[in-house]
Amino acid sequence: MGDDFIFGVTRFTDHVVKKRQEELGTVWHAHRIEPRDPLPGQPVEITVDVGTGHRADAVYCYWTTDDEEPLGRGGVAIRGRVLPLEEIGPEWEELAWGYVSRWRGVLPGQPEGTRVRYRIEAWDALAHRSAFADTGTEDPGANPPFAYHVDRWHAPEWIRDAVIYHIMVDRFYPGDGRSWRDTSNLNGIVGGTLRGIIDKLPYIASLGANALWISPIAEGPGWHHYNATDHATVAAHLGTNADFRELVDKAHARGMRVILDYVTHATSDEHPFLKAARADRQSPYYHWYTFSRWPDEYECFFGAKVLPHLNLEHPPARRYIIETALGWMRDYGVDAFRLDYAIHPSHSFWVDFQAAVRSLRADSFTVGEAVASPLHLRTYEGKLDGCLDFAWCEIARATFAHGTCDLAAFDRFLRRHDAYADPGFIRPSFIDNHDMNRFLFIAGGDKRRLRLAAACQFTLSQPPIVLYGTEVGLSQKVDCRADLDVVREPMLWGEAQDRDLLTYFRRLCALRHAHTPLRRGTRRTLHVDPETLVYTKGEGAEACIVALHMGEREARLDLSLENLPSRYVDGLSGTSYAGRGGHLRLVLAPWQAAILVPAEER
Repeated sequence: MGDDFIFGVTRFTDHVVKKRQEELGTVWHAHRIEPRDPLPGQPVEITVDVGTGHRADAVYCYWTTDDEEPLGRGGVAIRGRVLPLEEIGPEWEELAWGYVSRWRGVLPGQPEGTRVRYRIEAWDALAHRSAFADTGTEDPGANPPFAYHVDRWHAPEWIRDAVIYHIMVDRFYPGDGRSWRDTSNLNGIVGGTLRGIIDKLPYIASLGANALWISPIAEGPGWHHYNATDHATVAAHLGTNADFRELVDKAHARGMRVILDYVTHATSDEHPFLKAARADRQSPYYHWYTFSRWPDEYECFFGAKVLPHLNLEHPPARRYIIETALGWMRDYGVDAFRLDYAIHPSHSFWVDFQAAVRSLRADSFTVGEAVASPLHLRTYEGKLDGCLDFAWCEIARATFAHGTCDLAAFDRFLRRHDAYADPGFIRPSFIDNHDMNRFLFIAGGDKRRLRLAAACQFTLSQPPIVLYGTEVGLSQKVDCRADLDVVREPMLWGEAQDRDLLTYFRRLCALRHAHTPLRRGTRRTLHVDPETLVYTKGEGAEACIVALHMGEREARLDLSLENLPSRYVDGLSGTSYAGRGGHLRLVLAPWQAAILVPAEER
């Protein structure tokens, strides 16, 4: 899909094939339950495959509902209850070039508020040997138990109407009367502050954003604070805890929600907990981390020893991370959490995290940063309220920035993508973020491509995210593969901003807020070819029409208005359109987007 860099695995590669081949040789469950987000009283069907590397005479599910970890062997439950699964037959798997044996069983429905934890064992009676699902070992405790929560929760309504503005605090604004520090060193502190965000709330409101995603603010070395040394205290160069409380209060006064970027999976290597664990194996913090060779070798984020992973299966560590999150929500008014590297903590952890947050705030929202395929993201349904939509981001960049995917293929993806995930699982969209090359950079500075991508993003039924500066033409100087910080230039202010582009983004926000079908309506394709895509959003008298043209020549279209309004106005250009005989003639200039809204609603 073009030479693009997105941090993580987002496409079909040799790595993906090899990983899947390895899985097909093991006992593999991969959180396959149906329904994926059980309601009270609903039975839950569990599916597991016994791969080519294992023999099984029986498969057992050991399960608990009392927050204890289930345990059993050979069909005998040591802790909890046991459910024998039924073999439903072999399945031929091309990538394994062999048969896997598929087993299923049904756990009984549970009352609202129940946390179900379970482990799955494939039992070889001849060898008197166990193989536990997704661990690759005979040790039932090698991996955390699988888990789900039984409830009626759903994502809060406010997120469906949100336009999210993503701010990296140190790179946004120093504050009125203050100057940037050294902006030539993007690996160091540049000088943005929480006070700067407070001072620029009128600007953010004028853009049309009604939710702020704030990068991590906890004390720690460096400038971006994904490596905390104190999870409950604001980093000194960003401001104070009182500044953050004031920011949240003033954002709320403007009708804005605040989403805090929160790191659950790791700390800084300078954290007092790790220092204590490395100094003394008898320290209570020793089990907060996972040492392969004490004191210098421990599990960490992509091999970066400055980011040691927390052992969130250790109850005190789990309680600490959850309670600290609750503190930001309870004491400061945070509305939601963007959860960094959500793939690393177990689903069992997320079940507990979500239950705690929801118990405190019924209208809270949790969204995971999980750079993975839609197949894997579906397993977070019921554990989190949503995940960032990296799959959409990848194909949108391929289509609108690189031009390696045409609009007909893009339309096919959209239809299937919308149908794949549960409608209640929120997938905020973005065309760039702080961990990838900016859109304008990969588009070669072509703002026509940026405008088309944004017009599409703002007319789909998932909340759009705008990375600070994208709306005013902020780009970067070099590719980010060697250094992600090159993406994180300081925000442009004053005459440095592209005012025409800013006006365009303001118009997109205003149209999305003014017309419910653009943010909540069903999408239906009216016309598609490799260069032009036209779709409706919504039904009946309120239906809107979105047209995207990527060609170098003018496009002339004759659109059917069956069950649609007969008079429209383009919310981007102001051009009026009147249908005749149930048809509407639409002329699109090269690289033009049009968002047609019913003229009667102006």
